[in-house]
Amino acid sequence: QVQLVESGGGLVQAGGSLRLSCAASGTSGIIFGINEISWYRQAPGKQREMVAGMTRDGRTDYADSVKGRFTISKDNAKNTAYLQMNSLNSEDTAVYSCTAEVSIDLEGSTWYGWGQGTQVTVSS
Repeated sequence: QVQLVESGGGLVQAGGSLRLSCAASGTSGIIFGINEISWYRQAPGKQREMVAGMTRDGRTDYADSVKGRFTISKDNAKNTAYLQMNSLNSEDTAVYSCTAEVSIDLEGSTWYGWGQGTQVTVSS
């Protein structure tokens, strides 16, 4: 019913910035906004970890390793969420994926799912 597509990943030098996007679209109809959104990452040989999250009412939470450097946001007019990443270092190299709860009608029905991921590589 809903597709999440991440973009914005790539290769960046240490100290640089990237902005990841997570765009939600309905495969069989329109959608009515992103409620909750989280970004996760998984580096080779490591467990997946939550990087940042935003609740329905706008409260945010960040992993200690990214606090002060990453910012999560969303634009429901565009059905898109973002992860602004600044002061990147080699430890941030990973595949980044978004997961979201999306409203699919005006009666309160929701969809939950994951995007396919986007690679972020930070060169030192």
